[in-house]
Amino acid sequence: MAKFQMKERIPTSAKTARLAEGTDAANATPATLVANNHSDAEVGKIVKVLGESRYGLAAAGNQIEGFVSSVESATADGFTIGSVIGTVGNYKEVTFDGLQATPGTGTIAIGDRVVTGTVVAKGTALTVPVRVTKATAQTGMDFVWQVVSLGSAGTGAVSTTGVIERIS
Repeated sequence: MAKFQMKERIPTSAKTARLAEGTDAANATPATLVANNHSDAEVGKIVKVLGESRYGLAAAGNQIEGFVSSVESATADGFTIGSVIGTVGNYKEVTFDGLQATPGTGTIAIGDRVVTGTVVAKGTALTVPVRVTKATAQTGMDFVWQVVSLGSAGTGAVSTTGVIERIS
């Protein structure tokens, strides 16, 4: 095992955004907004842009656009307000989840591009770092996160942890 390993680092900037699930049309009533809002249980989960100034939880296989870094208790226009990180150069500790085509099987290597792996349900807090899988298509991605450390296990095997970096 290497004596030096890249680790997750706290980003120096985050963007403020609305956080809620569904489409803007589905979020038109106050009751629907409350049901679709986020809580602290979503911190650390992968998100993607869902609508005007708004992020929502990513599904398995989605590209990684960012991670929820905080959730406010207040709302604006009925939407939860939170912070999202994920700019180029960010490092994030993750749990490897195998291959995109067959989550739970296969290994990940240094330099592999990754996408959202098996997701934890909305409202349920993470018990391990968020899961990622090796992307089936290693080129042509808009949001590129690549493996830069295989962690202390050094294998890239399913359920081991490592670090990914946003490179574009």
